[in-house]
Amino acid sequence: MAGRVVVVGGGLAGAKTVEALRDGGHDGGIVLLEAGDELPYERPPLSKGYLQGSDERDSVFVHDADWYADHDVELHLDVQATALDLAGRDVIDTSGTRHGFTHVVLATGSAPRPLDVPGADLLGVARLRTLADADRLRASLQSASRVVVVGGGWIGLEVAAAARAADCEVTVVVRDEFPLRSVLGDRMAALFADLHRAHGVDLRTSAEVSRILAAGDGAHVGGVALADGTVVDADLVVVGVGAAPRVDLARDAGLLVDDGVVVDAHLRSSDQHVLAVGDIARAEHPFLGTHVRVEHWATALNQPATAAATILGRDEPYDKLPYFFSDQYDLGMEYVGWTGHGFDDVVVRGDESGRELIAFWTHGGRVVAGMNVNVWDVVEDVERLIRSRAVVEPARLADPDIPLADLV
Repeated sequence: MAGRVVVVGGGLAGAKTVEALRDGGHDGGIVLLEAGDELPYERPPLSKGYLQGSDERDSVFVHDADWYADHDVELHLDVQATALDLAGRDVIDTSGTRHGFTHVVLATGSAPRPLDVPGADLLGVARLRTLADADRLRASLQSASRVVVVGGGWIGLEVAAAARAADCEVTVVVRDEFPLRSVLGDRMAALFADLHRAHGVDLRTSAEVSRILAAGDGAHVGGVALADGTVVDADLVVVGVGAAPRVDLARDAGLLVDDGVVVDAHLRSSDQHVLAVGDIARAEHPFLGTHVRVEHWATALNQPATAAATILGRDEPYDKLPYFFSDQYDLGMEYVGWTGHGFDDVVVRGDESGRELIAFWTHGGRVVAGMNVNVWDVVEDVERLIRSRAVVEPARLADPDIPLADLV
């Protein structure tokens, strides 16, 4: 199929989009614009294996440099797209160069939210979003002795686990009563709180940072002051207080933006020639019956196939259920489903105290999400159960002698 596709953003979503276009038979031009200076790479290892030293740096890259040339993909690194000219069908970069398109795919990802307190610009205050961030943090963990992690989301907790593996003293500061509470609810969030405390983390909940304090030289971090007046000593502070979708390009072009770029089930924006994938896509979901934006690896991995199909004129809506995973200490977990419409119960099958279980979030007796912790090869069964919309008695959900496949 002829035509020129410009993909803006060279993360996993961007790389998988150009791959899906070529695999799907697109024989026109493909341009990939990436503001950073690295080849497209995956982010999960940055807070997991690579940060802890078990993964090699080269393992994070989606493709090597030759792949893009071999597949006739015009890859531009260190090129920032600054404007989207919908009338002229051009993407304009910082040099003023116009990249003409028949379709454009926005894969601009998210930017870390800043910690807006005095002292946040001191040396030794770090964040983790890019490969360069991971390089610096990995080196810092080898010399740090007292680490404070601000934020109790997935990234913050994975960094805390990596810091403990590096034998640092670790304090995690969380505004809520539990880390991950907004994602998992109280019961399962408490499981992660207990996990980190069991591994020696000083977990400060219902706490807020008021200031980052300087060391004696006035330039480096020396501690963190909390709103209750307590001070936690630190020579490294890692900020993980969430991320915001990069939607300026879309908003300035006049596309519909509302907690991300609003797209239909085929990932088309309010302009049919512009699609969005990954962190920025707030996509209509046929099964969930609403628009959903999911900032996780699986979305960046899987949505590009739908975007490519749409460009190639195929009717393949995106309807995969949200999925994510995490590794912390000796705990591995996978989560599938969505609780955005609410849940009224959490049913646990397995050993909760031993952290070997499957948890089911239910709404009106129907399973809407499931999480397996140190239990494997069950995601497909849990997803099948969610999609069945079957009403299941809690006792049957909790009974390990009833196979998951028999609950549908």
